[in-house]
Amino acid sequence: MTETTHTQTTPPGAAGRPRSPEFRLAVDALRGLRQDLFHDAFAYRPLPRMAVDGRLTRHLSDRMRARAAWTPHAVVVAGGLVALLVGTVNTDIGGPSLLCGLLALAPVLLTLVRPVGAFWLSFAATTVASVLSGDWGGRPWPPGGFVSHLLVLTIVASRTRPRTAGWMWLLTALYGFWAETLFGYGNDNTDTGPMLVLSALALLVVTVRHVRREAEQEVTAQQSVTEHERSRRTLLEERTTIARELHDVVAHHMSVVAIQAEAAPYRVENPPPELEKAFATIRENAVAALTELRRVLGVVRAEDYEAPDAPQPTLADLDGLLANVREAGLEVEKVVTGAVRELPQGVELSAYRIVQEALSNTLRHAPGAGARVEIGYVLGGLGLRIVNGPAPAPNLVKPSPGAGHGITGMRERVSMLNGEMTAAATDDGGYEVAVFLPVPAAVPAIEGGA
Repeated sequence: MTETTHTQTTPPGAAGRPRSPEFRLAVDALRGLRQDLFHDAFAYRPLPRMAVDGRLTRHLSDRMRARAAWTPHAVVVAGGLVALLVGTVNTDIGGPSLLCGLLALAPVLLTLVRPVGAFWLSFAATTVASVLSGDWGGRPWPPGGFVSHLLVLTIVASRTRPRTAGWMWLLTALYGFWAETLFGYGNDNTDTGPMLVLSALALLVVTVRHVRREAEQEVTAQQSVTEHERSRRTLLEERTTIARELHDVVAHHMSVVAIQAEAAPYRVENPPPELEKAFATIRENAVAALTELRRVLGVVRAEDYEAPDAPQPTLADLDGLLANVREAGLEVEKVVTGAVRELPQGVELSAYRIVQEALSNTLRHAPGAGARVEIGYVLGGLGLRIVNGPAPAPNLVKPSPGAGHGITGMRERVSMLNGEMTAAATDDGGYEVAVFLPVPAAVPAIEGGA
């Protein structure tokens, strides 16, 4: 359990002078000691059960996994029984023997629910056990208390922050030196040195493991944030690309409207003034809309972006794309069903780009595999299906250098047109992309006399 320390500014001295950095450091250290080991020391903090989604436990049955979740508790109880046994067999037979064993067991079991309180109980139990054991030959920790205190330090350190482990080791050293001074133990008859060395090693191992686990969690969180940001950046790049292409398409249509509106009055002999005024208004609105379109959508163009000289590609240019793909080594066939007709240029452009991206993914992820492009002209729109087989030698496929978000661009184009798309692996190890782009029925033109 990790707690948050609230750092406060130390007030200036009585004379109004600011405190020295050393003084502030000492005050902050004492504040941390109070928060870690004195504030709510006996608060109820039960030991959580172990996660059972690891590499070993995930293969167990449900009943065994439910039991395996209590492994930390079983380990603590087993350690307490060891301390009980050591405290019992190393004391004179009789009532004090059993009592010393129970005093060694109690702090270890208390770590299951009140870890910091168990640390303080260990000191009290050690003092009482030393008096009851009658072994005043020169050590502040009786054998059972020695084992118990090591276990308590290790368990509490694993459940708290590394700073708490340092405070516990320091207080353990102070207790040992205090006991040596109070009872006059000789330097050769005390176990304070072994206790400090062994506890330092145990706390160091626990602290390193704790710091490593926190570092792994931080790295995992950072990777998740990085992946999210990369996905978001890729999505914005795809939308920018789509906006650029649609800008060219819409600008072309608006230019055609303006030109036709300007030329229409000259195709009629002696047109009425109302008709000339209507066509002039149409041309002015078209030019204004084109200007606003270029002003708004022009911000998505990069500084080095140059508008293409040729019109944006359509499905009529798909044969050229397939020829280029075949030259790159991909065997691809094209199947067209339904009555071929001209579709809105935005639909044609999106369909072309989807096929292009799907075939590019095949070249990157399944080199040597065959592909099939199916185009279906149906009553309500356009259907696309691009499927490829498995790579002949999957072990030789190198990781793709791309961003890995080609599907994102396809979905954005389909979503823009209110279409539907599925992309998933096939049963034989290949990959399939299926798209439906709805196309509204054309409104019949109203014929009128000139």
